[in-house]
Amino acid sequence: MAEYKLMKGNEVIAEAAIRCGCDGYFGYPITPQSEIMETLMLRKPWEETGMVVLQAESEVAAINMVYGGAACGKKVMTSSSSPGISLKQEGITYIAGAELPCLIVNVVRGGPGLGTIQPAQSDYFQSVKGGGHGDYHLIVLAPASVQEMNDFVELGFNLAFKYRNPVLILSDGVIGQMMEKVQLSEIKPRWTDAEIEKISGTWATTGKKSNRDYHVITSLELDSLRQEKFNHKLIEKYKVIKENEVRFETFQCDDADYVLVAYGSSSRICQKAVEIARAKGVKVGLLRPITLYPFPTKKINEMCSKAKGFLSVEMSAGQMVEDVRLAVNGKVPVEHFGRLGGVVTTPNEVVKALDELIKKGK
Repeated sequence: MAEYKLMKGNEVIAEAAIRCGCDGYFGYPITPQSEIMETLMLRKPWEETGMVVLQAESEVAAINMVYGGAACGKKVMTSSSSPGISLKQEGITYIAGAELPCLIVNVVRGGPGLGTIQPAQSDYFQSVKGGGHGDYHLIVLAPASVQEMNDFVELGFNLAFKYRNPVLILSDGVIGQMMEKVQLSEIKPRWTDAEIEKISGTWATTGKKSNRDYHVITSLELDSLRQEKFNHKLIEKYKVIKENEVRFETFQCDDADYVLVAYGSSSRICQKAVEIARAKGVKVGLLRPITLYPFPTKKINEMCSKAKGFLSVEMSAGQMVEDVRLAVNGKVPVEHFGRLGGVVTTPNEVVKALDELIKKGK
């Protein structure tokens, strides 16, 4: 029987981690995501499932603990907010370079620097363009509701193990702190050693068996030709991800002359903006990317055959708009609208920005 609760987004991340059989969480407190670890500590999952929950001495320590757990084929995760995620970048690129699965949650706050504890979406570049050094990508999921905070934990782990790649849930202070009704996932037991061997036995450090070679987990390769070959291997993996894992949602786009593109909490605001604009007689729709990497480039390009223009709405100085422009490829105008520094835009401000786009096109 479905179980519903009224919960905060951050709390749901913690509950979903326990319910999907997570083996370990390693983190460090920072607003506005501290409730994730606080909820785990209050729930005491080590008594229920044996899940390890540990407050590390720093963000750097936490991400390297994730590296160790992932190397053993375990479901492990961490969470933080913008400055903390920046500190984790070296460890994240090591994990990507070692082709290890893990889940990372970023509840974004305003920046740069220490910035503000209010919500923002200014970590887009960091999330989808790599963030750390080297040629690598994370799979990036952008929840727009507390329900998706629940759903994307299990989805994130599934994708991480499917592609042996880190997955990032890119949330923000709005989604993390707001309360909504949520249907919690069914409780699944943690994998047994036998199941880990079956799922991850071709690469994980589960102990040397007499009938197989050693498994070495590393991102280090001193031979440049072998490193180049590995880089090409990653490129091919990312091509498969782009082909198979693009997720998006459209709202009233069938007859739309203009399309808003927004993710996360901004997409909720834009949905109301669509309603306001249509009440004024403007045919406008909304495309919400659910995966920011891979980005719905193909879908946006296809929409150019009908749409007269696109407006990228994001709580930043303009980051996702670059990917929208690349997708549109100059076919129609693309503009950006955003509020900065933790200021959350309003539907009426979006409609006003849309009016300006329409005027430019006439």
